[in-house]
Amino acid sequence: MSPHLPTLGAVCFTVFAWASAFVSIRSAGAAYSPGALALGRLLAASLVLVALLLLRREGLPPRGARRGILVSGLVWFAGYTVALNWGERLVDAGTASLLVNTGPILMALLAARLLGEALPPRLMAGMAVSFVGAVVVGLSMSSGGDGTTSVLGVVLCLLAAVAYATGVVAQKPALSYGTPLQITTYSCLTGTVACLPFAGQLAAEVPKAPLSATLNMLYLGVVPTALAFTTWTFALARMPAGKLGATTYAVPAIVVLLSWILLGEVPAWLTLLGGLLCLAGVAVSRYRPRTAAAPADEDPRTGGHARPGAGYDPSGTQASRKRQG
Repeated sequence: MSPHLPTLGAVCFTVFAWASAFVSIRSAGAAYSPGALALGRLLAASLVLVALLLLRREGLPPRGARRGILVSGLVWFAGYTVALNWGERLVDAGTASLLVNTGPILMALLAARLLGEALPPRLMAGMAVSFVGAVVVGLSMSSGGDGTTSVLGVVLCLLAAVAYATGVVAQKPALSYGTPLQITTYSCLTGTVACLPFAGQLAAEVPKAPLSATLNMLYLGVVPTALAFTTWTFALARMPAGKLGATTYAVPAIVVLLSWILLGEVPAWLTLLGGLLCLAGVAVSRYRPRTAAAPADEDPRTGGHARPGAGYDPSGTQASRKRQG
């Protein structure tokens, strides 16, 4: 068997799982309120992640990782989940996925502001294109039916994208101290605690909800949240982060296909155009023209050019290995 097959399988599983989440939210959201659905999803994910943590015998995260875990848990695992659940009650799954995938641009903007990373002109151009796309989506949703409600759904999905980006930026420094499984597990537990005020709603809605909605809620916790984050970090340790990140561009296309097959939802042409502009903005912001390598890029260990991404360990595994060994 080719050594690349497990990595390819992990990538395909992650992309499909994250795409299927948008469809499952639409299905479960018909029976569960946004907060109750978020709590149920995070409870299921926490059970799986804690079990994995115990099996791997990984304990509490180091002190240096705790701030990132707290912010990520509150903003990403709790805030993102509630905002997306609410937004998908007002817009279709395909539109929601197109809007949420503006997240990479927002990540770069936040990283520039909070982590001191560069803010190149191509990023500003990409932001402008994505902003136009978001406006087009908003106009397309307000042109028919209850315009106010539809625009609110667009705003909620964009807020979810902001929460997603904020959580990723908060996790980046934390991964220098703890393992990916530690960071993910304790972030999820933090989000679960933050959603506990919705426990009363969840308890009241479970007996009334159809079995299919409850199964979708459990699926959201186990597959897109717990397992997909695990396969994501598996792939991240075996391929460049930029190349892996580009695979998430396939998520909206899969969502539109799944929502058409399973839910009978097909976004309007103007909505699709706006969503494609959002993704085009992301592509523009990430475009890097090929340039000749400078002598400073030579790897002293080999006498040649350094591998792209060498020395950068986004998963934090190298740092944790150094601490352990």
